[in-house]
Amino acid sequence: MAGRIVRWGAVLGLGAVWWWAVLRLAVAPDAGALEGAVAAGGWGLSLLPVHCVPRGHAAGSLGKAAWRAACGTATRASPRPRSDGGSGLS
Repeated sequence: MAGRIVRWGAVLGLGAVWWWAVLRLAVAPDAGALEGAVAAGGWGLSLLPVHCVPRGHAAGSLGKAAWRAACGTATRASPRPRSDGGSGLS
């Protein structure tokens, strides 16, 4: 229970600081680098994929063998070298 309270307190506190920085950038003529850094940092954190899980733990995920079977050999380069060794069209 205490962990949940601390977590919500941190979320609300950091959210309030981020909104303060964004509003200050929007309306205050003397807003500077600190407000810009806080606003950009908060926005950048929103882009992180925090809800991702490893492929093996995801519901309905495919294993490596299933991916190989689904992709086949169409996505792999030809194992045989060209006769002239050049990089032109084959």
